[in-house]
Parts: sequence; C-alpha cells; structure tokens
Amino acid sequence: MTGGNDAKTAFVLAGGGSLGAVQVGMLRSLVAAGVRPDFIVGSSVGAMNACYFAGQPDAGGVERLAQIWLNLRRKDIFPFTFGTAFGLLRHANYLVDPSSLRGLIERHLSYVSLQEAKLPVHIVATDMQGIAVTLSRGSTVKAIMASAAVPGIFPTVEVDGAPLMDGAIAANTPMWLAMTLGARRIIVLPTGYACALEGPPASAVGRGLHAITLLIAWQLIRDLERLPEEIDVHLAPALCPLNVSPYDFSRAGELISRAAAASQEWIAKGGLSRRATPADLAPHHHPSAAVVGGH
Repeated sequence: MTGGNDAKTAFVLAGGGSLGAVQVGMLRSLVAAGVRPDFIVGSSVGAMNACYFAGQPDAGGVERLAQIWLNLRRKDIFPFTFGTAFGLLRHANYLVDPSSLRGLIERHLSYVSLQEAKLPVHIVATDMQGIAVTLSRGSTVKAIMASAAVPGIFPTVEVDGAPLMDGAIAANTPMWLAMTLGARRIIVLPTGYACALEGPPASAVGRGLHAITLLIAWQLIRDLERLPEEIDVHLAPALCPLNVSPYDFSRAGELISRAAAASQEWIAKGGLSRRATPADLAPHHHPSAAVVGGH
C-alpha cells in the first residue's frame, strides 16, 4: 500500500528516549503488511529510527535496526563519568558529553547526507525561538544530533550557523511537517509514555525524559484535534499499560515484541482504515502500576 502522486503516504516517528524501541516493532508489522511510505519524518529518537529505516526501508532494514536497539545500553547514550561531575562543577551548560551518541549513530548509518537516503527523510529540530526547523539535506549525523539535543542534557548543535535543539520542543510537530510536505495519508508511530510507573524516575535525567514523553503525547493530541479533516491520519497503538522509563534501555526486546504484536492486531482489525482521534492518546490512570504485559 503506497500513496500515489496525489495521495502521498508519510510515516511520522515521534521522540521518547528508550521508548523509541517500540517504533521498531511498529515498523516490523507495517512492513510485513505491505505498507510503504513515500517519505518519513522523525524527531528526537524518532529521527534516529527514521534515518536508519530510510537507509534500508524494508524488512531487512527493520531487523538491522532491531539489532541496534537490542545491543543498546544506557551508557552508549548517557555515559556519566567523573568528567561529567567535574563539568557540572564548572557550570557546564549541559550534562552529557554527546560523543558517545555521535559514535553510535556514525557506526550504524549507511549514508552520509540526508539526501542520499533510499527513502526521502526529513528531520525536525527546534531553534532558539521554539520554531520547528526542517532538515532534509546535509549531514545526517548532525541532523539526528540536533533533533535529539534535549535541553540541559545535551548541547545544542549548530546547523547552518543556527543552534538547534530537540525537535520535541518545537511548536510545530512532525505530523504538521508531513502534511506541509504533501502527505495526505499520515501514519504516526508514537513512543507513548510510561503510564504505569510505580513512581517518578529516580534520576534527574530520567525525570526530564519522562516529562518530554508527556509533552510529546500532548502535542500529538493537540495536532490530532487541529489536523484538517481531509488528511487521512492513523495512529499505531501506543503500549498501555507501560511501566518502562524512557531512561531504561534494558527492555528493548520486550518493547519491540509488544509493539509488533499490538500493531499486527491493530492492522488486522482495520486500524489503517480508521482515522485516529485524540481519545487514542487520552491521559489516564491505572489501578495498579505494577503491570508489564497487556495492551
């Protein structure tokens, strides 16, 4: 299923820290069902997933991406060291040295510039005024780093002379960019948020990432409310209940498997023929937070 010239299909991948693993499971089921986008849009961790998928937009590419996630550890992205502590004492303007994340991205990318991807890919970052910046050409690594530069955790990334930060902060989210780029059929792959945590994450970084996943979910709700009726938008099912912190990278296999199963069921039950509504992401509570399974 691909959109024609007059009805382009876009995959939109939102951010969400370690919860980005769920997008691998979603991609696995969408590709298996024969769903092919005309282009892909990504923000924050969704930018990394989008760029990897764009390099090999098929089942093999999804499984390569799955292996990256299965081998990923927190220290690969957040390598806290004595140097980090000394940096804080020097009043550094960010917590984490971005070199580990940069190295991870560089090791696995199959192309250098965004325009070289096999599937057109567009990355969302945010400028210092909170306005969305679209990156469609130039360094892929720099685009991903800019889109994933969580304020206060990672440093801003300069692109064409402008300092950029995490795409999740932007006033305009990836869904609107997809529409602006010509998509009339949008399939959103949300990371969701940890709706069943027993308590807030223990670390400052964990709490910050959890807050950003909530921000992203509310942005998606707002965008679904405002998106023109003529746009055919579908929302792959976010995992619920979910008790995995976006700072916990140890459960990628579980997240991928659950998301693949939930997405396969959603597709089989006609999810791609029903327009998404804000109720699909409505805030809620669970009677018991100690839940892992289920959807």
